[in-house]
Amino acid sequence: MNKLHRPICLIRRSKSRFLSSAMAEEISSSSVSVSETTSKRSLWSYLRWVPTSTQQIIAAEKRLLSIVKTPYTQELVNIGSGPPGSKIKWFRSTSDEPRFINTITFDSKKDAPTLVMIHGYGASQGFFFRNFDSLAKHFRVIAIDQLGWGASSRPDFTCKSTEETEAWFVDSLEEWRKAKNIDNFVLLGHSLGGYIAAKYALKHPEHVKQLVLVGSAGFSSPNEESEAFTRFKETWKGSMLKNLWESNFTPQKLVRGIGPFGPDMVRRYTSARFVAHSTGEVLSDEAATLLTDYMYHTFAAKASGELCLKYIFAFGAYVHRPLLESAPQWKVPTSLIYGFTDWMSFDAAQEARKQMNVPCEILRIPMAGHFAFIDNPDGFHASVLHACRRILSTDPDNVPLPDGLQSV
Repeated sequence: MNKLHRPICLIRRSKSRFLSSAMAEEISSSSVSVSETTSKRSLWSYLRWVPTSTQQIIAAEKRLLSIVKTPYTQELVNIGSGPPGSKIKWFRSTSDEPRFINTITFDSKKDAPTLVMIHGYGASQGFFFRNFDSLAKHFRVIAIDQLGWGASSRPDFTCKSTEETEAWFVDSLEEWRKAKNIDNFVLLGHSLGGYIAAKYALKHPEHVKQLVLVGSAGFSSPNEESEAFTRFKETWKGSMLKNLWESNFTPQKLVRGIGPFGPDMVRRYTSARFVAHSTGEVLSDEAATLLTDYMYHTFAAKASGELCLKYIFAFGAYVHRPLLESAPQWKVPTSLIYGFTDWMSFDAAQEARKQMNVPCEILRIPMAGHFAFIDNPDGFHASVLHACRRILSTDPDNVPLPDGLQSV
């Protein structure tokens, strides 16, 4: 992607890329059918400015996952009010109330390795709904909503630095691991979730057997911005967007701000990104409706984790503390996965690989963009299994690269 376009990936694309988490129409009961979803909105839905709630997020999740055939359990895992010994709760909160991480665990064969899946910015674990059935044949699959997202607790976000913001996500993930009593696992993260997964693996490498980063953010630094982008920042448009960024304006604020019109905005995005202009395998009408419903409710709920934006990213979506700088400290074998048309560039990841002292490979999936796991689920599954061949196969050195995938 042209670097001139990267800066506005979270503002100019507020109706696009990072709107990958919202919509739908009010549904009074989780047992309502898809057709009823669009026709039986309650009067209360119209009267409320932001027609959503935590209960509706969980109900929308259940409806979306009704597409998945593999049985699963859903739980809210108690991670306490903050890391033991910490002087601050989650995070600077004055409340001592416990926080919870929404977690779904899929049935798997006995002794299968554990795969933990972490969503990206503006998303939630339900975004992986096209992947659970296939991956559960090989792993004990566990997907979570990060703290401040989805149906997890949404504490007031009062972090004041990049370090605190990273700790918000990394430390809450570690407390979740302890609560679940999981000793080691494959850790997969998408986009911002890839950045968080990498930071977790750097801090707790003893618990991560394999790191799989999908369209990961975080390798490039602000120092790499192009001359064209530097000139753009000096224009009135660039200045305006920079001010919005630094004021922590998020796409979610836009959806909340238009209240009852928010579901339609997200529906338009879903229809465009995953149907009309899909990179690969389009969603069915039913899947698109359910995903849109789920996206709206997760997007319009209380602001919390979304406010990490300016502390992790500089204007232009370059991170303040790039993973490239920590590449020599990498201790976990890593696979980096990108769609052929992913707007996240893998150039900086290639540079990071040169500095790593652990195995690192970069795989590309055809007919896929930034949401490779939705665009081309079969290609995504093949890439994950190939990435984990040393865990899944008795003869990993002789496992060929699956057809269609590209190794770079």
